[in-house]
Amino acid sequence: MQAIISVKQLSKVYAGGYQALKSVDLEIRRGEIFALLGPNGAGKTTLINAICGIVNPSGGTILADGHDVVTDYRAARAKIGLVPQELATDAFESVWATVSLSRGIFGKAPNPAHIEKLLRQLSLWDKKDARIMTLSGGMKRRVMIAKALSHEPQILFLDEPTAGVDVVLRRDMWDMVRGLREQGVTIILTTHYIEEAEEMADRIGVIRKGEIILVEDKAVLMHKLGKKQLTLHLQRPLAQIPAALAGQALALSSDGNAIVYTFDAQAEQTGIAELLRQLGEQGIDFKDLQSSQSSLEDIFVNLVGAHP
Repeated sequence: MQAIISVKQLSKVYAGGYQALKSVDLEIRRGEIFALLGPNGAGKTTLINAICGIVNPSGGTILADGHDVVTDYRAARAKIGLVPQELATDAFESVWATVSLSRGIFGKAPNPAHIEKLLRQLSLWDKKDARIMTLSGGMKRRVMIAKALSHEPQILFLDEPTAGVDVVLRRDMWDMVRGLREQGVTIILTTHYIEEAEEMADRIGVIRKGEIILVEDKAVLMHKLGKKQLTLHLQRPLAQIPAALAGQALALSSDGNAIVYTFDAQAEQTGIAELLRQLGEQGIDFKDLQSSQSSLEDIFVNLVGAHP
């Protein structure tokens, strides 16, 4: 699939010598939802700001829909909408004026029908004449999204878009993002809510200490790195795992009432049948069992923790 954003050997070193980005290579496919994950200070916001032309790169190139973000800044920036983490809006202006002005800044002709559509999509229509200062934090964030979409960009960056937003509004935003993707908009999302990425993303990128350590289709990532666990709830508690079972990938719960077996669900032999046989030989009876799959959060924590 054609790339709408192409980042090559991107680096950023700040004046004090801190290197925020180290030779980053990344391609974002046209029309996808891409989730960029990483711990605090990993370089997520610096990478986004560099692509959006807010931060000057120290080295490398960035193309947005074929336009170099440094040498062809205006054309590149016109393709991009950005919803930053910070709620920076003119407190004394109305919602309508704020969103309309943002469209004008990008040289777009007035289009009241488009502004109305945005405000209705974001449940802001009844607040169109309200001053920004009177809005709740969640509503202010929706105004930021409306501003970012006012000039009809093909690329939308959402930097922690649902921070401080209640669960119901978060779901509404997810639906809106999916709708934008259906209209052909490419979405790049950073989030601390791992379930948000698991719910929406087509691909996942993980950044750590200024380096991209993994980019993968979400389904492939969870297939390759996800593990399954079988939990056996015991008839009688155990003090410890018997020595005869030391070769198995077993963990005993803190109260001794359950054994957890971790296995690869894609392997030719899961080992479950052999485990049950060995448990029977040891006289260990269980009253119930259940299986569970690793979440994206589990995979992310393991990736970030294991990478040097």
